[in-house]
Amino acid sequence: MLSRVANSIYWMSRNIERAENYARFIQVNLNLSPDLPEGTVEQWEPLVMTTGDQNLFKAQFSESTRDHVIHFLTADPKNPNSILSCLNAARENARSVREIISSEMWEQVNRFYLAVKEAVSGNVVMQNPHAFFTKVKEGSHLFVGITDATMSHGEGWHFNRIGRLIERADKTSRILDVKYYFLLPSVRDVGTSLDNSQWAALLSSASALEMYRKRYGPISPNRVAEFLVLAPEFPRAIQYCLIKAADSLHAISGSELGLYQNLAERRLGRLQAELAYADVDEIMSGGLHEFLDSFQAKLNLVGEAIAETFFTLRPVGTSLLQQEEQ
Repeated sequence: MLSRVANSIYWMSRNIERAENYARFIQVNLNLSPDLPEGTVEQWEPLVMTTGDQNLFKAQFSESTRDHVIHFLTADPKNPNSILSCLNAARENARSVREIISSEMWEQVNRFYLAVKEAVSGNVVMQNPHAFFTKVKEGSHLFVGITDATMSHGEGWHFNRIGRLIERADKTSRILDVKYYFLLPSVRDVGTSLDNSQWAALLSSASALEMYRKRYGPISPNRVAEFLVLAPEFPRAIQYCLIKAADSLHAISGSELGLYQNLAERRLGRLQAELAYADVDEIMSGGLHEFLDSFQAKLNLVGEAIAETFFTLRPVGTSLLQQEEQ
């Protein structure tokens, strides 16, 4: 497959997944706000800090109010990571590879973007945010379902899946980090009904509350972290995403699982192995935020390796893997 085509499919998928997860970010805060004690100020700045766009946000807004943050993360055309910007980028990526993807996939991306654009222009986001963000998540789910049902499961499909899973792993870690590191008003609230309701809201935002309760029952911070980070069978858990992304990488390269032919497989395999042997109690005692911060940095290196391995044109005879090993 041409590197240009693979890159477009990969980023089409990543941008759609990013739009969905930004909707989940915002819903976390919307769901937590009603449970805050009387007199507690809602915290919206952590969402911008977690996405890494605080400098761009501060250049436009003097205060991190609810309306400012929601607009910035949802509809701001100056923010390349807003939901609207992500869907616009996904639509352009899809347009460039219409001969590769199915017509149903193109129609869904186009319909998804136009629906969000109309909702933004009609101020539906602020009037009924819960309904809007639910529609964003549903639009993303529909695209994934259509893709799996109508696209041949060859190289293009695997690049699509890798993009989705790498993005999902990153954003699951950030959703977890928002709650643990920022949103709890005080250390005194740890273990209280407020703390438990926030963990439950976080699980709901990741569509994980039911599956969590079936496995663990009562809410426990350690068990929530274990489920969202280390569960190998839950679709939004970080470890699950890494396992399936590695499967697709090996399917593209043809190398056996457990071995590697390129830097992307090496870095992803190493990160997957770290999580496979991780212990949640050790993670929590060492600091969940510190663990997630380190994970995000390593996952960024995986993303860079995927781009270098499959999308970047290099002189014949050069090997990124050999360069790193040297």
